[in-house]
Amino acid sequence: MEHGLGVGGEAIHDWAMGRRTDADVKVLDDAVADSGAVVMGRRLFDIVDGPHGWSDDVGYGGVRDQSSPPPYFVVTHRPPATRRLSGDFTFVTGGVAEAVERARAAAGDGNVVVMGGASVCDQCVAAGLADELRIHVAPVLLGGGTRLFDHLGTGTVPLEALDVITTPSATHLFYRVIR
Repeated sequence: MEHGLGVGGEAIHDWAMGRRTDADVKVLDDAVADSGAVVMGRRLFDIVDGPHGWSDDVGYGGVRDQSSPPPYFVVTHRPPATRRLSGDFTFVTGGVAEAVERARAAAGDGNVVVMGGASVCDQCVAAGLADELRIHVAPVLLGGGTRLFDHLGTGTVPLEALDVITTPSATHLFYRVIR
């Protein structure tokens, strides 16, 4: 639980939590400001709810004012018996599509952000639920973990490049999903 991204895996979040530039901060600030609701998987929830996870000062969007976070929809087979965090977490047992639908209803004018893990993101793309992909590629290779876009099979998902922002800690890729 203390190494939710694996030993050394925290480097993939340097752009958001560590060695960040003004451009990295803007990418993160814009994403958080546009977030009306967030969808995440149960494994990610268990990490953020764990003893080394989110706190009053560090949560969605990193180190920032956490006084009015968006509602969270956690895709799970079983809600946890207890939890440490007191935020607006809804545990959805009906799958990714139901979680996204409920998040859309709660988001108002904001975006629904699917923050992961990889399996939940992958399922959203495979089910045609994603309108845009924002992929942050860190300059580090990890030898394990859940592969992103493993559920697509042999199909393809056409994308339109919207923007690329490169910093020392990440290359931020923005794509529109073409239907």
